[in-house]
Amino acid sequence: MEMKTIKGPAIFLAQFMDDEAPFNNLENIGAWLAKLGYKGVQIPTWDKRCIDLEKAAHSKTYADELKGRLLEFGLEITELSVHLQSQLVATHPAYDRMYDGFAPENVHNDPKARTAWAVNQVELAAKASANLGLDTLAAFSGSLLWHTVYPWPQRPTGLVQAGFDELAKRWRPLLDICDQFGVDVAYELHPGEDLHDGITFERFLEAVGGHERANILYDPSHFVLQQLDYLAFIDFYHDRIKAFHVKDAEFLKSGKSGVYGGYQDWIDRPGRFRSLGDGQVDFKGIFTKLSRYGFDRWAVIEWECCIKDPAQGAEEGVDFVNKHIINVTKKTFDDFASAGADDDLNKRILGL
Repeated sequence: MEMKTIKGPAIFLAQFMDDEAPFNNLENIGAWLAKLGYKGVQIPTWDKRCIDLEKAAHSKTYADELKGRLLEFGLEITELSVHLQSQLVATHPAYDRMYDGFAPENVHNDPKARTAWAVNQVELAAKASANLGLDTLAAFSGSLLWHTVYPWPQRPTGLVQAGFDELAKRWRPLLDICDQFGVDVAYELHPGEDLHDGITFERFLEAVGGHERANILYDPSHFVLQQLDYLAFIDFYHDRIKAFHVKDAEFLKSGKSGVYGGYQDWIDRPGRFRSLGDGQVDFKGIFTKLSRYGFDRWAVIEWECCIKDPAQGAEEGVDFVNKHIINVTKKTFDDFASAGADDDLNKRILGL
């Protein structure tokens, strides 16, 4: 497998958009990020300050103009994100009130209409990605089963299979549409989603018949919080990793709560997200493995920290990612000592 160099640094805009400059529109935040040294941005498609998703899906001219506005600052679009909309492709009724906030008011209190809206949003994002020349869409899977993740009483026989069959039934047509536009869906494996670790991804992949467009957005922070080996994960699933969130986290063992967090605010949980370099994630190991397996896509910072200011996190993130990107070698370090390639010599060395 050929080693490749990861691209970056890039940053996900979702946590930065605001009504105050320079975070209030794409041009202002683009200029700010370019000055910091960023080369790419991942765009949240639900935020009108960043993109008009429907227009990007139906107008190549608008898509080209959007790209051009960012290129003026030396920035590329890494991926479009439909995290909020795709969450609503599959939801359990227990969360209806909370999830209504992800959708427009005309579909509130109407789960079927809300789901139809979400499905259409993912379709639009696939078309918009194609118009923008992008081949990956960042998403959540949604969840029908999360309320049974630690079951009591026990789950009835067949419940998990039924849940993944239904999830596949909803996503398979969307994966086919993405395939028509040459776009992979990179699911962020995240607690709260039915796809939250390797095993659940495998279950889903089997349910969608191994669909080539069903892939992974790799974010090690969620695996730290689950106490999962995030380096070994790359060994297992590197051929399906199509996007990468560079996000730090820490797990500080406590005598009072564990991975579930005790319903506490983020700052008090044993497991919490941190700005880059402030947590426990072995990014040197991650960048090494991804480069070794030929991952040449974007390293996209996702800032989520309950302690540090986001502007400081963004400023520090540039140098952090630049220091971790490995310009992979095209040479073998001991080539100078080579005896050359010769079949007869090889046979003599082997005593043949």
